[in-house]
Amino acid sequence: MKDNRIYELIELEKNRQQDNIELIASENYVSKQILDVTGSILTNKYAEGYPNRRYYGGCEHIDSIESLANERLCTIFNAEHANVQPHSGSQANMAVYLTALNIGDRVLGMDLSAGGHLTHGHKLNFSGRLYEFFSYGVDPKTEMIDYDNVKMIAEEVRPKLIVAGASAYSRFIDYAKFAEIAKNIGALLMVDMAHVAGLIAAGLHPNPVEYADFVTTTTHKTLRGPRGGAILCKKEFANSLDKNVFPGIQGGPLEHVIAAKAVCFYEAMQSDFIEYQKQVLTNAKIFSLALKDNGFRIITGNTDNHLLLVDTKSTFDITGKDTERLLDSILITCNKNTIPFDQEKPMVTSGIRLGTPAMTTRGFKEPEFIQVAKWIRMAIDNRNNVDALAVIKQEVLKLTAKFPVSVRF
Repeated sequence: MKDNRIYELIELEKNRQQDNIELIASENYVSKQILDVTGSILTNKYAEGYPNRRYYGGCEHIDSIESLANERLCTIFNAEHANVQPHSGSQANMAVYLTALNIGDRVLGMDLSAGGHLTHGHKLNFSGRLYEFFSYGVDPKTEMIDYDNVKMIAEEVRPKLIVAGASAYSRFIDYAKFAEIAKNIGALLMVDMAHVAGLIAAGLHPNPVEYADFVTTTTHKTLRGPRGGAILCKKEFANSLDKNVFPGIQGGPLEHVIAAKAVCFYEAMQSDFIEYQKQVLTNAKIFSLALKDNGFRIITGNTDNHLLLVDTKSTFDITGKDTERLLDSILITCNKNTIPFDQEKPMVTSGIRLGTPAMTTRGFKEPEFIQVAKWIRMAIDNRNNVDALAVIKQEVLKLTAKFPVSVRF
């Protein structure tokens, strides 16, 4: 018997994805190939272990798929070893910590409020509960990483591992500088490239694999693959890392997702993927300028990647939480986000995070992002005018109808 209720809800979500302008920086739209493979019969197969070292029989084809995924990932990023089994970016980070650290060891990572990730040491996350994390932030004037300050903290704290990478930081990260800081104090370096992996794969962003002992990523976001994680590391850590993924933190790998990751890596090796990433960057720059032209303050003043942070509170006296709700009412989807030195609570915030990957996939270019910036300002100016908001919503629907999600499905 068909589960009609679930199918109804999926249809509603399909309609939402079609109608809304998707500006969440960590979201994207996958290809039909990836959708098909993720929903394939591979979900039926258990495959605990690794290629040619399984705890179940009947894995010969699964072994070929997973090996291909590993090979492609290493090729893209010029890495010595890959593990594509982590179910998420958070589990990828956990596996690296278990490999590089003992419980209670000191780690230095980017503060969540400055743009870091929960797994970079937040006290409520496993990372902050199991390890002694210290944080670096950004310069109060530039709102960018102050590497001299990072160096000073590292020399004082003497962590065993330094974590570079962010979930809400819009500028280039100097991986070479982080590697130098780590080397000078005898620390290992991990880079979490989850957000910028697609830009790196296209050769448009610095590659941390050259500098880091470990590199973690998600396969969605800018890589435009299925939801999941992956790890790259130097060969000397390969055996220990693999053991800390399985049996350390996971049992059976999701081989249908791993196959979809392999497709994602294949797509990332094609020339049109580079053109896509170039447009992602162009759109982000134009979007940033357009928002500034409409009176918004952009954190750090600009962006070097696919995302930007917007301060809504200081100029328009509206919190990030209220801005997120307001924009959702006109079918523009984003997320509230803390900004550096935010005075609001984390569930309220003074800003929003915006990204260009998803709508670039749907075909948005400079004119569309300029228009979206205007609508965001119009919505804030008319936040208490129901009729004006209704007009903007209809204009949004007209625009998204021209860029169907089915263009890739």
